[in-house]
Amino acid sequence: MSSIAAMLLLMPLSPLHRFLRFCYYISSYFYSTCVYRPPVHFHNNGEKPSQSPRHWCCWYMWSFVNMEKEPVRVLVAGAAGQIGYAIVPMIARGVMLGPDQPVILHMLDIEPAAEALNGVKMELIDAAFPLLKGVVATTDAVEACKEVNIAVMVGGFPRKEGMERKDMMSKNVSIYKAQASALEQHAAPDCKVLVVANPANTNALILKEFAPSIPEKNVTCLTRLDHNRALGQISQRLNVHVSDVKNVIIWGNHSSTQYPDVNHAKVTTSSGEKSVRELVADDQWLNTEFITTVQQRGAAIIKARKLSSALSAASAACDHIRNWVLGTPKGTWVSMGVYSDGSYGIERGLIYSFPVTCEKGEWSIVQGLKIDEFSRAKMDATAKELIEEKALAYSCLG
Repeated sequence: MSSIAAMLLLMPLSPLHRFLRFCYYISSYFYSTCVYRPPVHFHNNGEKPSQSPRHWCCWYMWSFVNMEKEPVRVLVAGAAGQIGYAIVPMIARGVMLGPDQPVILHMLDIEPAAEALNGVKMELIDAAFPLLKGVVATTDAVEACKEVNIAVMVGGFPRKEGMERKDMMSKNVSIYKAQASALEQHAAPDCKVLVVANPANTNALILKEFAPSIPEKNVTCLTRLDHNRALGQISQRLNVHVSDVKNVIIWGNHSSTQYPDVNHAKVTTSSGEKSVRELVADDQWLNTEFITTVQQRGAAIIKARKLSSALSAASAACDHIRNWVLGTPKGTWVSMGVYSDGSYGIERGLIYSFPVTCEKGEWSIVQGLKIDEFSRAKMDATAKELIEEKALAYSCLG
């Protein structure tokens, strides 16, 4: 008997000692019967051993140690564009689904972008991401949507100079009607959908309309970018790390009518959590400049770099899916554009941004938050815009 075993036998039988003794014997047994003499018991190309029960036990333990998760199939529609180009390496690196989750990327774009899409595929191969188990790059929506578990809809038709709002809406209704049909028929039954392309809320609503078998709770739109922008503005104002700020809210539409709300936001300090309003101590700034800065941040970025937000949008999309799939930290909520159930007096059936918590792959709207008159007016104004957008989109359906 080894000196370690002798020492364990002489120890008092406390719960910890019992556990340590158990671990020692199990590891010794596993090593001596399976690892030290693998050819005897692991000879069937990975098949279950056909000898004694203890060999079955060892095989299952060995399989457990070496078990790898099944790959998740992630669709990025519009993958050759700016946001698509930014998000695919994030997904392949594990930013979206975690560092131990293999993925198969499905990338879709329009025919004129086929060559660029193939270039993105080549770069993904060249990057040799360990988690990336396969790449599908196609201009065929049916092929792209086959068996996907998560769909990130980045592609859309942007409003161009001189274009009427209805014309832009009509283009996007056509795009999302077609993609919804492909998802409806070919995606996994529990597919989670995130719409990024603007007008994101209404594009998500159209997609849901034409993919009725996808549960309404599985169709969302991106307002996490606005949520992250609000966190960033508060952290800059207070000169604290952004991870110390939580529970801002984006209500409503991903547009200039959105309402960034800090009434329930907290900051972690050396003396505990404190409210943002208490620490900022400037209601005038919070009710005016802060709100307009978040609302107009996208336009400010276009002005600065002559291109729309890409890196931050891709990062926010990863945040959105990661929290949806893996959960939100206890005591923390995030903002997601989700199907309204009438909470906070918002019309049912709109895709509206609410504060949500996520657990076991499901989101839930945070209930019971106090809404003051200022907030009520802002929330109703952005809901009104969404109702108008909905009517406009439905008019484009003919």
